[in-house]
This record gives sequence, structure tokens and C-alpha cells, in this order.
Amino acid sequence: MKKRIWLYIFSLIPAIGSLSVVNKIEPYVLGLPFVLFWLLMWVVLTSLFLYIVNILDTENEGEDDI
Repeated sequence: MKKRIWLYIFSLIPAIGSLSVVNKIEPYVLGLPFVLFWLLMWVVLTSLFLYIVNILDTENEGEDDI
């Protein structure tokens, strides 16, 4: 359980901690201002990261939360 919490926290640090650095309108990436692209990229990457953690988490194998 403790390991899982640290993995969740680790996944949020790059997304939130770097906003002051990337808070720019220019350049445009895929037609979006850079800061919006950055946030959307981290939403996707964090979801992917948490999915991988869920797959690799053998401690809760066999439990269904649904």
C-alpha cells in the first residue's frame, strides 16, 4: 500500500511541478498553446502510468473493486 501511494505521488510531480516553467503560449504544439498541450500530455501519461501500476500490482491480484 505504501509503495502504491508513492507511485501515485511520483506520477503527479512532473505534471504539477513544472507548470511555472512551461507556462507559455508560444510555441504551438498540434495547434494548442504549449501549456495546454503540456497539461493534456500529462493527463494521458499519468493515466497510462497508473494503468501500468495497476497491472503490475501483484498485491491486489484477484480483488475486484467493481
